Amino acid sequence: MSLPRFVVPFSGTAAENALVPLDAIQARHLGVLRLKPGSALELLLPHGPWRADLAEMSKDRAVVRLVSPLNEDRESPIAIHACLPITAQLSLWDDWLPGAVELGTTLIQPVVYARSEYESKKIAPKLERWRRIVTVACEQSHRSRIPELRDPIPFEALLAWDAPQKWVAYEVATGQFNPELRDSPLAFTHGPEGGITEREFSALSQAGWLPVTLGASILRAVTCPTALLGAVQFQLGRGVR
Repeated sequence: MSLPRFVVPFSGTAAENALVPLDAIQARHLGVLRLKPGSALELLLPHGPWRADLAEMSKDRAVVRLVSPLNEDRESPIAIHACLPITAQLSLWDDWLPGAVELGTTLIQPVVYARSEYESKKIAPKLERWRRIVTVACEQSHRSRIPELRDPIPFEALLAWDAPQKWVAYEVATGQFNPELRDSPLAFTHGPEGGITEREFSALSQAGWLPVTLGASILRAVTCPTALLGAVQFQLGRGVR
């Protein structure tokens, strides 16, 4: 059985017997888990994951003692950039972010497409919530690093995106076979509700983004990233060249 893991932005020196404070929310979570002083747990520090034990605990305060670094790496063998669309239903981000984190995304980039409904004043407070969702998903899936969630960019910025492999999920048949996954960083994107426009797809194609299909049916925007990432991780599990 895996131990509970907590993400801690610890700025001190990570060393055996170093004491690391948790925040009040994490301290209350320890109570929910019914952990007591001496209980084993894990911390994900900026320096990497550590095995630790609970040194002190009260209702809103907890201190953890570092025991030893965990020599593990649960990250994907390639970097995965998820360039996800800003959607009309911003709640879709609450639904697909956990899966994107669990399936190995290393960078999450919100993108404003023509069919996005984007208002910066609505997005700003959402970003903080989304970063908390990313952190919790890292804890639950025992990721070794936290994916970066960036501020939104316009669609046109994707035309200069720097990645050896660039895929765009597109619901219109193009007559092309899906590209083979290679052992190099991958970026992927897809459209919001209503999909990517023909103009956007044409621009992406000219910029080196290759179309991929995820089956004969048309997927909802919320389904697309999990389906694509699942296919990528399956191939990574077979070993890519």
